[in-house]
Amino acid sequence: MAIATADLYDERGDELDSLGVQFHDLGGRRAFDGPVRTIRCHRDNALVKATLGTPGDGAVLVVDGGGSLESALVGDLIAASAVENGWSGVIVFGAIRDREAIADLDLGVKALGSNPRKSAKAGAGEVDVPVTIAGVVFQPGRHVWADPDGILVERP
Repeated sequence: MAIATADLYDERGDELDSLGVQFHDLGGRRAFDGPVRTIRCHRDNALVKATLGTPGDGAVLVVDGGGSLESALVGDLIAASAVENGWSGVIVFGAIRDREAIADLDLGVKALGSNPRKSAKAGAGEVDVPVTIAGVVFQPGRHVWADPDGILVERP
């Protein structure tokens, strides 16, 4: 069973950053954690699809979509691929789609919202680079925890 983020913060607060942005819990797994992997992209999910199609080994993919809700960066097929490949979860600073199908998957998914519009597939973006969301740095390899209370990450 995953440790509650509130309890974890009480124990290790000085070592952790708490993300103040309010995300929706959209996956079938409401509490998840793992080492951070990152993608920075804007309205283009080709790198997200490619990355989640590789072995995740319990990692959490943090996708910095710039907060855009104009098109989805994760849909049901990509999320199902993440489950098949052993990812613990996906945190999307942007939109997803196929909410009902994703809610049935054993995958943690947090996102700002949803939009049925597909994103581009050109492959624009960066993989495994530090990303900053609302002042919180997600450094690849650091540990992240997420539950209905919020998101905590080890400070770099």
